[in-house]
Amino acid sequence: MSAPAARQRDPDRNPGLQPERTRLAWRRTTLSGTVSAVLAVKTALHGGASTPGILACALVCALWLGFLGAAHRRIRTLAATAAPAAFAPRHAAAAALCTVAMAVCGAALVL
Repeated sequence: MSAPAARQRDPDRNPGLQPERTRLAWRRTTLSGTVSAVLAVKTALHGGASTPGILACALVCALWLGFLGAAHRRIRTLAATAAPAAFAPRHAAAAALCTVAMAVCGAALVL
C-alpha cells in the first residue's frame, strides 16, 4: 500500500487541521522565546546595570523582535487561507538565525 493511499484511509487524520496546529505551534514557540528573552534580560541585569549587560539586553531584545516578526508573518499566512503557501526560505532562515543567536547569547550570559 502506498503512503498516499494509507493517509486517505486513516479516519483519525484530518489534514484540514494542519494549518491550525502549525499556527498554534508557532504561538507556543513565540511564547517560549518570550520567556527566554525575559530570563536573559533578568540574568544580564542581575547585580546592577552595566554596559555589557545593557548591550546584551539590547541584542536579545532585537533578536526576539526579529523572531517575533517572522513568526507573526507565518501565523498570519496560516490563518489567511485553508491551503497556505510554503514558508519562504529567507523567512525560515531569519527565524532560525534569531533562535540560534538567542541561544548563543543565553549561553554567553550564563557562562
